[in-house]
Amino acid sequence: MNAEIAQLVSLQELDLEIDKIDNEIKQEQEALDERIKKLAEKEAYINTLTEQIDVLEKERRTLEDEMADKMAHVKDRQSKMMQVQTGREQTALLKEIEDAKKSAKESEDRIVELMEKIENLSNEATEEKNLLKGEKKLVSEETEKVRKAIEKINKGKKEKTAVRDKQATEINSRLIKKYNTLRKHRNGLAVVNVNDGVCQGCFMSLPPQQFNILLRGDQMLDCPTCQRMIYYKELETAEQ
Repeated sequence: MNAEIAQLVSLQELDLEIDKIDNEIKQEQEALDERIKKLAEKEAYINTLTEQIDVLEKERRTLEDEMADKMAHVKDRQSKMMQVQTGREQTALLKEIEDAKKSAKESEDRIVELMEKIENLSNEATEEKNLLKGEKKLVSEETEKVRKAIEKINKGKKEKTAVRDKQATEINSRLIKKYNTLRKHRNGLAVVNVNDGVCQGCFMSLPPQQFNILLRGDQMLDCPTCQRMIYYKELETAEQ
């Protein structure tokens, strides 16, 4: 294998290990972020329940005041029944009393309905608050675990990055630039093996003449399809 390609292959192995570490950190953080997001959603739901309860309570209090006024009006009209002097006045008062009682009854029914809704919502809010309290405690513990896990992972990353950076300084700067560009645009793989004449980056066949040159191992070649830098190394079999 060409010496410069060998250096790049070794560098890429380190970079792939660092990529793996970055993915581990990302997965740990994303899992925690998802739990924190669900906590926020639960808190928002509890706030919605509380707002609904407040609205219903306000309506209940308004209806209770209105009902008290209506009943006071009924008593007032009833007290005037003894003072009426004509049948027409009596009929008008009786109708007024009846309408007020009917309206008060409707308010009372609505108040009972509201109280049932308020009770159900309050019970649900209490249950959700209790669940949230427990989940917050678990997430707090999980946050500390993730922090320690990421700290440990980062320590390993730091050691590998130091080795990687030292190794990179020993490679031609032009090659490093090409290598970095290819890694950025080719899913992290800048240098790939060719197996049976097939590039293991894009899985397209090389022209036979180019593959024969590659087998000699004395030149740096690029895949004509994906432009990755290519090399040939015989794959190890199970027996080997």
